[in-house]
Order: sequence, then structure tokens, then C-alpha cells
Amino acid sequence: MTVDQRPAAPLVQDMLTLPRKTADGARVNLIGLTRPQLRDALIAAGTPTGQAKMREAQVWQWLYHWGVRDFAAMSNLSKDYRALLARHFDIRLPEVVSRQISADGTRKYLLRISGGHEVEAVYIPEESRGTLCISSQVGCTLTCSFCHTGTQKLVRNLTAGEIVGQVMVARDDLGEWPVPGAPKNETRLISNVVLMGMGEPLYNFDNVRDAMRVVMDGEGLSLSRRRITLSTSGVVPEIARTAEEIGCLLAVSFHATTDDVRDRLVPINKRWNIATLLAALRDYPRLSNSERITFEYVMLKGVNDSDDDARRLVQLIRGIPAKINLIPFNEWPAAPYERSDWARIEAFADIIFKAGYASPIRTPRGEDIMAACGQLKSATERARKSRAEIAAETAADGGAG
Repeated sequence: MTVDQRPAAPLVQDMLTLPRKTADGARVNLIGLTRPQLRDALIAAGTPTGQAKMREAQVWQWLYHWGVRDFAAMSNLSKDYRALLARHFDIRLPEVVSRQISADGTRKYLLRISGGHEVEAVYIPEESRGTLCISSQVGCTLTCSFCHTGTQKLVRNLTAGEIVGQVMVARDDLGEWPVPGAPKNETRLISNVVLMGMGEPLYNFDNVRDAMRVVMDGEGLSLSRRRITLSTSGVVPEIARTAEEIGCLLAVSFHATTDDVRDRLVPINKRWNIATLLAALRDYPRLSNSERITFEYVMLKGVNDSDDDARRLVQLIRGIPAKINLIPFNEWPAAPYERSDWARIEAFADIIFKAGYASPIRTPRGEDIMAACGQLKSATERARKSRAEIAAETAADGGAG
């Protein structure tokens, strides 16, 4: 494992996406503004209305195609206009606190955002693609019992800029920005983005939607909506909105085939049970023009991994274009579950496959740096706990430091 520790930079309060200077005169961060918001911000800063569309396009390309962070480097803008931008705006990304590289090449970034909070993002390189897993909240409100992130209380939603910023930070680290004058390179190190990090994306819908509009824009980061997957635990009222306003691929943290078990594993099921969730999912492929929905199913020994569970799962999703991702449980300190035996996982997968559904078994990645699915949890949240909480957690961990 390699750890790249970087010095902390001074924090600047993120001004969200206000299209003007804030009341205290602080400069507005351009990262995460949608095109209409960017245009409004430029006009509010003094750009003539007749020039706003052109200026918006120029600034957008510098930010998201070239990855430029200095207004002075925006060479097709006049010197006076660059000075105007510098007076009114910032180009600000999350700060990289640390970067860890797993033996399998997975990279985990600990990122500091406004207020001193920290989130994690994970880059997973594969032969045919590179997937970046990003967060949408600091902590999580869902308390799924098998998920380490769920043991960290929700602190706040991320802004659109903080979500987009995770993609840009990873591109910085991978050296993926194009170089002016160099031959065009179509290779994408980050070819896919998954909203599967910390938090429930559909509890932060507006910021996630705006961030994905920036990421999907063809004149910037330019990731197709079919290369973006949003994972939800089942926030039913927002599923149709996701289809209509984002249109990305959808993954569902399913994990159980009866309400009794899912109530325990994924407590949001008590609000929107399996039947209600599946009713909402049946319309998603049609509304979003997506080929299929991915059902995520973590394999927990003796809990949800029987042949009967596999058969019930097939019956439940019948009629929904789908694939089932089987996820061997990624253990974490004091976790209340164990990973299903490999032979049991393969037998479960075989039943699903014979029923006509793809049932890949996800290879655990980045376990040695706690970067695998369900393991993300910012270490600094532990440092903020009271002494009593730390002592209780240490006791539960068997005295581990």
C-alpha cells in the first residue's frame, strides 16, 4: 500500500451555486454550476447579456475540457475579462488529504470539503474501463446494518460542486486532462462514474442532478448518461424523477427477498417495502430509455444466501430488464455479518443465471485499504467522537486501535 500524504490547504467556505457574490463579498465557486447558472453568474458579475452565451461556452471549456484552474491561463479571453473573473469567482475543488493505492491498483482519495468535513472517492482500474465511485453526502442517514458507511451519522449533503469536484480531483491524479497542441487521445481512464460512495444520492437529488448535468455535458467532462450509474437503497418518490431529469443507469441496493430480512438489512424498507419499490422500478427502463436495472445483492452467510432466496429473487424481479450483481460481503471491524462461502455464492449465482439473468460475482477490490463496497467511512469522523463513544467502539473492536 502506498500513501501519498499532502499538506492541508486553507479552507474557504463553499458558496454553493449562488449566481453572484455572497453577502460577505466572498467569491463564488464556478465548479458545479450548471450552464444556465454559470451564464447567470457571469451576467451578475458584469458580463454584457449579449456576450453571456459566448463567455459561458469559453469558460465552460476551460474548466471542464482543459481542466484549467487559473483565470490568467484562459488565453482566448481578454486580459480585462480575466481580471473580472478573478475578482468575482474561484475555481475550487475538494482538497486531497490523502491518497492510498491498493495492491490491485485501486485508489482511494480522502477529500476535505467546506467546513472541514471529509468524504471518500475510489477509482477502480480494469482492463476495459476505469470506474470512479463518488460520494453524495457526508455520512449516511440509512443505517444499513451491513454497511460501514451506515455507521457514520449523516453530517450534510454535498454541493453540486463538491460532487463534480471528486471527478476532477481523480482526473488530476490520473493525469487525464488533454494537453493543448498534443495529439488527441480518446483513451478514458475514467470511463464510468458510479454514485455508490458515501450517502444516499436520492436524498440529495437536486445537487446530484446538477452535478451529473455538468459531468454529462458533451463539451466538458463528456461522460455519457449510460456511463453513469446511480445507486439507491429505494427512495421511491425520487425514482421517476431520476429517469426524467438525469436519465442515467440505475442500481438498487436490494439485498433481501423478504420484507422481514430487508427491514433489518436496509431499514428504508420499512417506509417503502419491496412491493412498493419494485412497482416504481418497473417503469424506470421505459422512462429513462435504459436497457436494464442492476440489482445489488450483498452475500451474507446464513442471512440471505439460500437457494430459496435465489428463487424468490428471480420471481420478484420477473418482467424487469435486469442483471443481479452479487457482492461478497466486505468485512470491516466489528461487522455483525460474515461473507458467504464461495461455493454458496456460486450456487446462488447459478440459480439466477439459469433463470435467464446475468449474475456476475463482483470481485472485491481495494479491501487492503478499506476501499471496497460498503467499507467507506472517513477516519476523521472517529476523531470527532466523544471519549465515551471512542471507548465503546474500541471495546466493540476487541481493543484494536
